[in-house]
Amino acid sequence: MKIKSISALLFSATCVLTGCSGGNNTQTAEITQSKRTQLTAETSSLLDLLKKIPEKGYIVGHQDATLYGIGWEFEQGRSDVKSVCGDYPAMVAFEIGDIERGIDKSIDSVPFDAIRAEAVNQYKRGGIVSISWHANNPKSGSNSWDISAGNVVETVLPGGVNHELLVRNIDVVADFLSSIKDEKGTKVPVLFRPWHEHTGSWFWWGADHCTAGEYKALWDMTMSRMREKGVDNVLYIYSSGATTEEKYLERFPDKDYIDLIGFDHYQFKDINEDDSYLRDMNSNLTFLTRLSKEMSKPMAIAETGYEQIKDDKWWTGVLAPLCENYPISYVLLWRNAREIPNHYYCAYPGHNSESDFMEFYTMEKTIFCEDLNNMR
Repeated sequence: MKIKSISALLFSATCVLTGCSGGNNTQTAEITQSKRTQLTAETSSLLDLLKKIPEKGYIVGHQDATLYGIGWEFEQGRSDVKSVCGDYPAMVAFEIGDIERGIDKSIDSVPFDAIRAEAVNQYKRGGIVSISWHANNPKSGSNSWDISAGNVVETVLPGGVNHELLVRNIDVVADFLSSIKDEKGTKVPVLFRPWHEHTGSWFWWGADHCTAGEYKALWDMTMSRMREKGVDNVLYIYSSGATTEEKYLERFPDKDYIDLIGFDHYQFKDINEDDSYLRDMNSNLTFLTRLSKEMSKPMAIAETGYEQIKDDKWWTGVLAPLCENYPISYVLLWRNAREIPNHYYCAYPGHNSESDFMEFYTMEKTIFCEDLNNMR
């Protein structure tokens, strides 16, 4: 167990970290307006926690961390992160793409029942849960990367030919998010990241495939439907790709529908060959720091990583300096795929960066699952 000076951080938020509440009492968060459903007490406390975290460090998360890893899948209690450092990531994120198809597995071939169960397990161990949704293309019937059908967004807005279909799909997502409960019936707080990386154009809701007004209308429609469905255990993340401040704000929805601001960006080449990752990260984190303060919303690196982690000192030499220099609440590393060779973004036993990841784990500002529990 690490020894860190975080024990005094937000004592009032510990119930959300330990699953100690026995009910679904609600209270209104600062940003909640009449257009938003009142948040459960646990979810409101999580938002408070995320605002306080940068005072002491930043949460480290990993996509699908407890579902599978390098050479294994669906083993209770296992995680590549835990196998390396003896602790779970403080945040575990899950993907629910394909849930709208009415099938039992996600786009990553993970049973939705397993996602629900692991979300509850992460909550009970004191961690945080995040969920993304790579929504299928309602016009073509294909996946979210299908951009061949032209402007899809306009067809799903009120009055569009695919509006009712998307509303039904949102309802399926809303029902799933509301169904994530512990054995006491307490809803697990969830960070939800819909319509992400929209400043790029690889998804059907991307910048080249709809106007800024249409994108905002898509977001507002989604949030309005979530409210109608009574979803009260969700915080919403606005997460672009790496971009300019102007483009980041161009498609920014109604601020009362946003709880956290962030962006996704990956390293593709060695820093010594191409330092664009550092330049882009610093540029985005700089303007997000200002926006975070102006809007009173926590900020995050919502997705990042370096596939195969080809730099043995990447954790302490690249990622940690970036995270330490800005008031981020969390950084989320992408998944260690078990079905795609060499598609991994976190250290695992035997990887060349394993010892550097251990050093990263022991750094003062990195917050893993035990650290959250030590906040009591």
